[in-house]
Amino acid sequence: MAVEAPTAPAPEGRVLATLNADGSRRWLRPRLSRGRFLTARRATGYALMALFVALPLIRVNGSPAVLLDIAQRRFHLFGSTFFPTDTLLVAVLFIAAFLAIFAATALFGRVWCGWACPQTVYMEFLFRPIERLFEGAPGSARAKRPTPAALKGAKHAAFLVCSFALANVFLAYFVGVDDLRHWMSRSPAEHPGSFALMAAVTGMMMFDFAYFREQTCLVACPYGRIQSVMLDRHSLIVSYDRARGEPRGRLNRGGAPAGEISLRVVPQARGDCIDCAMCVTTCPTGIDIREGLQMECVGCAQCIDACDSVMDKIGKPRGLIGYASQAMREGAARSILRPRLALYPALVALLLGAFVYLLVTKPVAEAAILPRQGAPFYPLGDGEIGNQVRLRIVNRGADAATFGVTPSPEAAALGVRVVTDAEPPVLAPSETHTMGVVVVAPSGAFSERGALEITLVVSDGRGLAKPLNFRMLGPAGDAPRPRSEKEEHE
Repeated sequence: MAVEAPTAPAPEGRVLATLNADGSRRWLRPRLSRGRFLTARRATGYALMALFVALPLIRVNGSPAVLLDIAQRRFHLFGSTFFPTDTLLVAVLFIAAFLAIFAATALFGRVWCGWACPQTVYMEFLFRPIERLFEGAPGSARAKRPTPAALKGAKHAAFLVCSFALANVFLAYFVGVDDLRHWMSRSPAEHPGSFALMAAVTGMMMFDFAYFREQTCLVACPYGRIQSVMLDRHSLIVSYDRARGEPRGRLNRGGAPAGEISLRVVPQARGDCIDCAMCVTTCPTGIDIREGLQMECVGCAQCIDACDSVMDKIGKPRGLIGYASQAMREGAARSILRPRLALYPALVALLLGAFVYLLVTKPVAEAAILPRQGAPFYPLGDGEIGNQVRLRIVNRGADAATFGVTPSPEAAALGVRVVTDAEPPVLAPSETHTMGVVVVAPSGAFSERGALEITLVVSDGRGLAKPLNFRMLGPAGDAPRPRSEKEEHE
């Protein structure tokens, strides 16, 4: 007798706004609800798009305003260049930025998600308008009819063009506008690696905005899941006034013409919510705000504009759905004086102060001794011992500079000198150079263990005097040791 495998119990209620009860994808086509918040968000969104495109093109101190050059391991941020040794500076800046977002969330809820996040901005103000252009606005007679295949193909072609443009702008932040222009002016056969990178980023953009869409916010982004630790009862969120709206019920049209709403309601007492579901059909993540604060709510205020327009039509005051804290909905006055709103700004100010101090006091150049290569030492004429030294020098200043290496006065007093066959290097701003020199010392200056601690000084003619400690290696005792055949071969 066959035994049936146990089945998991069906979940109670909705699991995800983009899933149907049978587990299939629920495609969202939110209505566009015009109002004061949509107008403000649209202006903000297009301004942010313009800024996103402009930042790689703007140059500050000869470098792009923002360039995250991972290949060269340097970040250019508004005139300052950060190298791998600036980990502390970058960490302080990013921690301050995250704390500022936490403070904004504690005060205004998910204002970042609904008003400034690139996913929301491009989805709502670029790709959805294109979709409405080809398929009609949701709720219209045109949208209810099947879209011809040619129009669907044209829509996806427009999506692909936009994805390609966004991929170029995105990559400009990591490779620079000049390199990107060079890529685009050459045949893909001449640079298959960079072409493949461009195609991959374009494909990811297309997948995100044409297929994955709002699921990026619901599934991939962790911000909604951690908002519970950033919000409190006094955080301003998009919320439904349950005391005013319940019990909800539809208006009695009372013979009013089609498309119009009569102000005459049924006799029994009801709240202001007429259960029109406009707040649901306009939500870009498909939730019902009347169920309370939910992880999927991005705070876009579309439901506010939709509800306000309905309240205007039925002669009720606006604000049934609006920006309000949980405490305000319970009758308390709005309060911004609470511990976390004092702690977050204080920490942000402290970190920004530390960042500015570290940035201002950052040296104009960087120098370091690289690990040895080849023989540790070799004898020279006149009883001297030579050590090969490689120096990595970085010019952090805004002007070109000439770098030189000399022994410290104490080392020079022992007879130490620096020998090089090349001219002192001239480094452009943000340029890195590996410099090779030979440090020479008398054999008698070494200890019995064959070591000599000295200091080399790197200077650039601008007041920089970077001391570098170096341990010279030589023969043990007073006499130089002859080199072996293996050392001669190396």
